[in-house]
Amino acid sequence: MVLPRGWGGGAAGRSPPALAALSQVLRLERSRRTGVVFPLEKLARSLAPGADTARFRLFQPGLAALQRAETLFRSGRDHAIDYVSSAVRMDHAPPPALPEVCFIGRSNVGKSSLIRALFSLAPEVEVRVSKTPGHTKKMNFFKVGKKFILVDMPGYGYRAPQDFVEMVEAYLQERHNLKRTFLLVDGVVGLQKTDHIAVDMLEEFGIPYVMVLTKIDRASRGVLLKNVLEIQDFVKEKTQGCFPQLFLVSSLEFSGVHLLRCFVAHVTGNLPTVDAS
Repeated sequence: MVLPRGWGGGAAGRSPPALAALSQVLRLERSRRTGVVFPLEKLARSLAPGADTARFRLFQPGLAALQRAETLFRSGRDHAIDYVSSAVRMDHAPPPALPEVCFIGRSNVGKSSLIRALFSLAPEVEVRVSKTPGHTKKMNFFKVGKKFILVDMPGYGYRAPQDFVEMVEAYLQERHNLKRTFLLVDGVVGLQKTDHIAVDMLEEFGIPYVMVLTKIDRASRGVLLKNVLEIQDFVKEKTQGCFPQLFLVSSLEFSGVHLLRCFVAHVTGNLPTVDAS
């Protein structure tokens, strides 16, 4: 759930957590640094010799691109990052004046935790993370300066809002400024039945999307690799609108968060060219 600035007990004075900024990550030794910035690349090292790793490195920006993307997620005097509003119907949503991305996933997939990690360099924006699944009941809109809007959608599955399908379908069909949908999947358990329903909806509406595997710090390397390979095969064989590279994230350890910031910047048109690493 997103709270307006000033709510939540002094968020504005809170320091960003460790590894929230690239400057902190660059101080790590090389192997750990790779694991934080490019967790999928590090996982690919566990593949058998000669295995195809192309889908593990399709989006692999260099340091300069990662740094430029980070500036978008760092609030400043001329670049405010604000909670805008919440909506249950499209006529309550803010005007579609900027490029937009939305984050959607099962209840308790770690969506609010990930959004809080993405905005950790803007501590005045409070994202409340609940231990109760299905806490987000409305579409919550963040405005990132004059660059783009990020939307936190209600979770589906357990304790989803009664009008979830109507709300999400209307958003996906009517929000013409939507540049990419980020479909979050639990990295420990992989694709579930409700995730397949979400995929079917995105495919039916022709919405470009990308899958993000969350909670990778909770999965063993073997389980994570198994889920990644199975989902990669599913994306290749069963989807048309899904970006072929998965993104792996840990909101706790900040693995993959910097890369995901860069991808958001890229798909919203704020980083049109991405130099390779």
